[in-house]
Amino acid sequence: MDEDEDRRLRAIAPEISYVTIGLMRRTVGLEPAERVPQEALAVADDVLARHGTDGLRVLVMSLAGWTAVGIENIAHLTSKTHEALIDDIELTCLEANPDG
Repeated sequence: MDEDEDRRLRAIAPEISYVTIGLMRRTVGLEPAERVPQEALAVADDVLARHGTDGLRVLVMSLAGWTAVGIENIAHLTSKTHEALIDDIELTCLEANPDG
């Protein structure tokens, strides 16, 4: 990442962090579960419209960070490895969509 890019991304990071937290508040426990992707797409579309691809990149970085922390916490609480938890997630995805 060059300095200009780093500066642009850092400038919008605080706002996108709040957007990410808002997305988590709206989607965790949302029923039916099929609404989660709809909410996520609406947020992604809004971020794209307001901040362009830089906003989407920061959103992905933010979500990846929260995901990593969440998996680390669950691993600690369940005494499973990170890899075992990710394998469980992958298996769930395969079971939900066996045709790929």
